[in-house]
Amino acid sequence: MVRKAAVVTVSNGSYLQGQPNGRLPSMDSRQPQEKVVLKKKVTLLRGISIIIGTIIGAGIFISPKGILKNTGSVGMSLMVWTACGILSLFGALCYAELGTCIKKSGGHYTYILEAFGPLPAFVRVWVELLVIRPAATAVISLAFGRYILEPFFMQCEIPELAIKLITAVGITLVMVLNSTSVSWSARIQIFLTFCKLVAILIIIVPGVIQLIKGETQHFKNAFSGNDASIMGLPLAFYSGMYAYSGWFYLNFVTEEVENPEKNIPLAICISMIIVTVGYVLTNVAYFTTISAGELLLSKAVAVTFAERLMGSFSLAVPVFVALSCFGSMNGGIFAVSRMFFVASREGHLPEILSMIHVRKHTPLPAVIVLHPLTMIMLFSGDLYSLLNFLSFARWLFIGLVVAGLIYLRYKRPDMPRPFKVPLFIPALFSFTCLFMVALSLYSDPVNTGIGFAITLTGVPAYYLFIVWDKKPKWFRKLLDTGTEALQILLEVVPSEEDQKS
Repeated sequence: MVRKAAVVTVSNGSYLQGQPNGRLPSMDSRQPQEKVVLKKKVTLLRGISIIIGTIIGAGIFISPKGILKNTGSVGMSLMVWTACGILSLFGALCYAELGTCIKKSGGHYTYILEAFGPLPAFVRVWVELLVIRPAATAVISLAFGRYILEPFFMQCEIPELAIKLITAVGITLVMVLNSTSVSWSARIQIFLTFCKLVAILIIIVPGVIQLIKGETQHFKNAFSGNDASIMGLPLAFYSGMYAYSGWFYLNFVTEEVENPEKNIPLAICISMIIVTVGYVLTNVAYFTTISAGELLLSKAVAVTFAERLMGSFSLAVPVFVALSCFGSMNGGIFAVSRMFFVASREGHLPEILSMIHVRKHTPLPAVIVLHPLTMIMLFSGDLYSLLNFLSFARWLFIGLVVAGLIYLRYKRPDMPRPFKVPLFIPALFSFTCLFMVALSLYSDPVNTGIGFAITLTGVPAYYLFIVWDKKPKWFRKLLDTGTEALQILLEVVPSEEDQKS
């Protein structure tokens, strides 16, 4: 399946200094004069659009009731939305430090590899490639399919087959876009981010007008209501942190960011402030028109809100939700494909995934590898249960990454750090992540145990595919022949930076 890792021992304290050898022929006859590398095309504005466009998906428009349900009151739910935004900002600042001192793409994978070595890094990318990313992409894509069809089925239920077919078209379109042009995928992401912010403003502005008119009855006795259970508050934080997740995606494309020392921290801070303010004000706007009880009963809160205040204009809301989902799909594919690209470059995934299209300069194989896996997820099984199995894995590895920042402060104190956060920030954030993991083990041991077992399959896979170097000759030849055939078919070559090694 994969070749032996090119780097299995520490070199000057860093796994990232080595490069894979034994590349296939580079198809020199196909190469243009221009260098075949991933170019630095992610500007500050594009970086902001990647973060905002990936964080804001369907959740804030459809069903923000998880926090309200687990807090029991309007006031406490708004406090949790604010606190989760601040905690997410802390995590994002930690990633900003990592992104400016480790100038490699790959996000979680790269930082775990740097701090803790190849085994945990391989397990992270293994679970991401096989399950987490295809399932997460399928889920957000299903929301896109449902809401893009909503205006055409106002009087009846949307057929499930129609939703899945239009979802498949949407997934394919995103894959083609990211395979064709980095610039165009970034431009479309900027446009879709603008659409998301317009959608939020469509909710916030009428909400502010309602407040000016004195519609504050749902805020009276804001902290009284149904008593939340003992487990309620931590679960509310879990829901909130999930709603804010996505702040780490710019770190997946660090090598393509212009002036990363400046633009990564700026993009992260600007994005998180915009998202946090937007989320809190959107929830305030909901409560100017919808009571807590009505919100808990609503299937799509933004649609209910729009129907009450905007009349026929409410038909536009499903379209904006669909565009929001499409932006999350596009940003997620754009970013995560770079994780697979880097993992292949380090020898942890098939060699073909680290190759670049000779003309388009996109990591074509790393993008399209997700297409068949996502389609399998889309047309089979219970996606939401699968995500529940593995939701703990996300926070486990994010907590591990931020703990790795603390570890690197002591392991490599002389590492250049253009941007540095106070130590209490990574300490608090990593503790929060590990607390949520422990909570999930306590509150849902069955689903969490299944997710834990799925994650652990990465350990034998690592020793089988990476460490074991006595694979049969026929197997090696089959891999080499397959890789060479795919190179010719996809018109991809190793990047020139890899060929120099």
